Amino acid sequence: MMDWTDRHCRSLHRLVSRHAWLYTEMVTTGALLYGDVARHLAFTPGEAPVALQLGGSEPGDLARSAKLGEQWGYDEINLNCGCPSERVQRGAFGACLMKEPQLVADCVKAMRDAVSIPVTVKHRIGVDAVEDYAFVRDFVGTVADAGCEVFIVHARNAILKGLSPKENREIPPLKYDYAYRLKRDFPHLEISINGGIKTLDEVEEHLKHVDGVMLGREAYHNPYVLAEVDTRFYGATTPVPAREDIEAGLIEYARTELARGTYLGAVTRHALGLYRGEAGARGWRRVLSDSKRLAKGDLGIFDEARSHLRDGVEAIEA
Repeated sequence: MMDWTDRHCRSLHRLVSRHAWLYTEMVTTGALLYGDVARHLAFTPGEAPVALQLGGSEPGDLARSAKLGEQWGYDEINLNCGCPSERVQRGAFGACLMKEPQLVADCVKAMRDAVSIPVTVKHRIGVDAVEDYAFVRDFVGTVADAGCEVFIVHARNAILKGLSPKENREIPPLKYDYAYRLKRDFPHLEISINGGIKTLDEVEEHLKHVDGVMLGREAYHNPYVLAEVDTRFYGATTPVPAREDIEAGLIEYARTELARGTYLGAVTRHALGLYRGEAGARGWRRVLSDSKRLAKGDLGIFDEARSHLRDGVEAIEA
């Protein structure tokens, strides 16, 4: 979710669900050790609980980066072993690491020695043409021996050559049964599943077999899908938030960010799907994407966007 799940995105999602665990976009060790740490790690306390996802393959660098994450207040450090992009491959991390389970184990151990918060791993089920379940089983077993207790399984292979990152999220077939088998083979581990999940009914079905479910693209493009998460899965007794209440909270958040000099579009771009499926949603998106209006930092843009919803002049979109 690089360039997607930044702090503004997470602040929106936290308005929708108080209890869902949120993850940062992947941050490389180089960006933290040689770049602007505050730009990559600063977040508001209201986002918590939030996990910092790291990209890297050198145990010492990952340990230092994990320590920074702990110091900045993150609740978990997650090592990305699933991203297939060429940029990540050039850095010899992401999905490439699945070919080197002992190196991943060394990285996990180094991070666990450096921090007191949980260290987790997100990974694919295979790489390129390797589709045997034994591959991912042995990967998880080796990394678990280093002390990792939580694995987030994107239930597709990563094709390192020939497919774009977008295609890697769509073309390799989903094999949810591999994640289910991992839970059966490692009942003492926490296994979560990711990939192609769009509804809370699907989430509920997966939870019959694994411990957790991660939503990525669906939660981004349709954030209101999270609205019933707290009551349905966390036993919350608070009312399910209405879209209008979420919007009101986002406006107050945007007001605070404008006072800090933040470009309004950096906030609104994450809310384009808030009214997905509602009459007038296209007008809402169009207005909140108007760069000229956004450059003025005028929060009245929300009123104009909302007018399309009130008028209901468009057909309900899927």
